[in-house]
Amino acid sequence: MEFSYLNPTRIEFGQGKISTISSFIPKNYKVLFIYGGGSIKRNSVYQQVVDSLEGYTWYEFSGVEPNPTKENLDNAIKLAKEKNVDYILAVGGGSVIDGAKYVANSYYYDGDGWDILEGKHISTQALPIGAILTLAATGSESNTGSVITKSETKEKRFFRSEHSFPKFAILDPDVLKSLDERQIVNGLIDSFIHTCEQYLTYKHGMLAQDNYSEGILKALLKLASTIENKDDLWYANLMWLANQALNGLICLGVPQDWATHYIGHELSGLYGIDHARTLAIIQPNLLRVLKEHKKDKLLQMGKNVFNMDTQNEEQVINKIEDVYKSLGVELNISKYTDDKKVKEKVIQLLIKHGFSEFGENKIVNSTIVEKIIDKSM
Repeated sequence: MEFSYLNPTRIEFGQGKISTISSFIPKNYKVLFIYGGGSIKRNSVYQQVVDSLEGYTWYEFSGVEPNPTKENLDNAIKLAKEKNVDYILAVGGGSVIDGAKYVANSYYYDGDGWDILEGKHISTQALPIGAILTLAATGSESNTGSVITKSETKEKRFFRSEHSFPKFAILDPDVLKSLDERQIVNGLIDSFIHTCEQYLTYKHGMLAQDNYSEGILKALLKLASTIENKDDLWYANLMWLANQALNGLICLGVPQDWATHYIGHELSGLYGIDHARTLAIIQPNLLRVLKEHKKDKLLQMGKNVFNMDTQNEEQVINKIEDVYKSLGVELNISKYTDDKKVKEKVIQLLIKHGFSEFGENKIVNSTIVEKIIDKSM
């Protein structure tokens, strides 16, 4: 039971908090305002940000994709350097904030930013980042992680940097109200599976982490069951639960899996499938293939999360899968692509990226991945 924990991100949670930006960014700083598509212009967030940046010298970079690409973000790095900016303000969901982390960590590096994703360069400094969250899913607003896609090779890679913690994060749940149902569902699933990756491993006796994980999972299930009756508190709970699922707290001192994510990242990079949906496709079948190794925690989840009286881990897995089905998610890869070489491509990329043996027990290899994808087709 040993760990170190630091989370320096200041979180401002609540309605109307966007107007407080000027309290956190020095007025003499030049700001690069990074965002995605046009949704923030339709829901008033863009104007709120512009109003809050009055008196600043600022520039904007728009068009960050749902799976942010290195090629596009390299243009943001170029703009940041040309304008000699001092601060990045990321306004969007996890993809925009992940993209801002790539830009921030690449800013002081003269080489190709992709070197960071491949582990060839470790950044020693980065531009400071502020975040305004508009989509609850990844927890990127107060963690060090970032996932970037290279369009040229269809690779999706992950990096962490201690310099990637946003200095502050504005979480105003009102902004979630303008999202379409697909984005809301993705956020729910993403948060649920993030929690599972840190919980569904093996018995370890860390009571706080287990109980907190189970509380997050039960709360997300309640939101899923009441998705047709969303009110202010529903949105607020989703935004906070998504943050708590991946802010580094529930993983302290416990084994973690992330095999679902590694496989899902390759599917997303290859075929452009929504990140959360690749996770929903893969996770139940990964659990089926590895159920003997995860039996104790699956049964614990059945009892403490689903309130099931069962000694059959397959019933718990079916219950998890039923949650995704109830949210209208297609759970077969064939619904998203007709490529007949999915297995070969995914395994080839996993090996290329150094994932030949992974998961909490390091037993997920090419043979296991092949079985999981066969079941997922």
